[in-house]
Parts: sequence; structure tokens; C-alpha cells
Amino acid sequence: MRAARTLRRRLPGTAVYVTALLLTAWWLKGQRAAERARFVRHNSSNVHHMDVGKWWTLFTSGLVVDGVPTLVGIAAVAGVLGCAEWRWGTRRACGVFVFGHLTATLLTEGALWLMHVAHLPGVPTRSRDVGISYGLVTTGACLLTLADGPLRRYGLPLLAAALTAALLYDQELADVGHLASFALGYLAARTAWLRTPFGPVRTKPVPPDPGSADALPSGSSL
Repeated sequence: MRAARTLRRRLPGTAVYVTALLLTAWWLKGQRAAERARFVRHNSSNVHHMDVGKWWTLFTSGLVVDGVPTLVGIAAVAGVLGCAEWRWGTRRACGVFVFGHLTATLLTEGALWLMHVAHLPGVPTRSRDVGISYGLVTTGACLLTLADGPLRRYGLPLLAAALTAALLYDQELADVGHLASFALGYLAARTAWLRTPFGPVRTKPVPPDPGSADALPSGSSL
């Protein structure tokens, strides 16, 4: 119980997001297949929604676990985002996650939108685009880039290789977004915002200068 309270106090962002994912998954599980499909369709951040001004789908699309079993995806969020929040604090960890989710979505769907505006044929405008993976990959890549030793040396290339292999095998837009998310996480780790220590900087007290006025005997005068 004490450990749970400590986790909630140290990881409020992770706790709120994981709770939102669990509630959404629980609600969707109780709905009919048609209602679940309708919910996903209306919360997909695709070209059609960008055209009609439904920009809020950029955020609500991140409330649906897609592509992997629900509990596996939520556990991955809890582990990766929780680790980042523990190390960097809530503001930085959630900032990196949201940055990855929004930017990778805008890069992929924005490219399709430009093709749509240019009237290129065959551009999907109502694609299913929901999930947690963009923010998850960005945060994971950022953690690995800032890690020390073998975790960074081997973990970062392995993640890049896995994402590249998935793109070559599936050749889907989401796989392009995953590679973009990886690059965003690597770049975010290079910013001063994450490299500066979290919390107040502690400095050692400086001893008084022997030549200063404070060092003069009490009976002395200038």
C-alpha cells in the first residue's frame, strides 16, 4: 500500500494516462462491434478530420490502444512513461510523450493532407489512425539515448532495426510514423531541456575570503 502511494505521488502523469486508457478500453469492451468501430472512426486523426477542423482527434486518438493486445499496450505505457516520469519528472516525461504523439501524427497525416490538396489520386482520407505507439516510441528512444552503457549501445540500434524491419515488411504509413517517432525521441534527448538536471541546483557554500572585511578583527577599523 505504501509503495502504491509512493508511485502515485511520483508518477501522477502516468497514473492519469494509464487510468484513461483502462477506462476507455473497459468502455469499448462493453460496446457492440459497430459502436467500437464508430468510436475509432470518429477519433482517428486522419485527413478528413483535418479538413473539417476536428483537430481534437489529435489528442483523443491517443486514448485507444490499437495494433497490440490492450493490456500489453497499457503495460508498455506504464513501464516506459513511468520510467521517464521517475527520471525526468512529470512535465518533461509527459511533454516528450505528447510531443512524439502529435508531431509524428502531423508528419504522417500532414503528408497525406498535402497530397490530398494537390489532388493526387489514391490518397486515403478516412484512414484508421489511433493508438499509443508514436508517443511510446518517442519516449522509449529518448530514454535509450540518455541511458548509459550497454542499454544505449545495444538498445537504441535494436529498436531502430526492429522499426525498420516492420516498415520493410508491412510497408504501412504507421511504420513510417514509428521511424519518425524514433528520430523525434533521439532529437529530444539532445535538447538542453532534458539534459539539464531536474530540480533546484545545489551549490556548495563558498568560504569567506580571508582578505574581506568580514575576516578583520572586531577591533579593527577601516
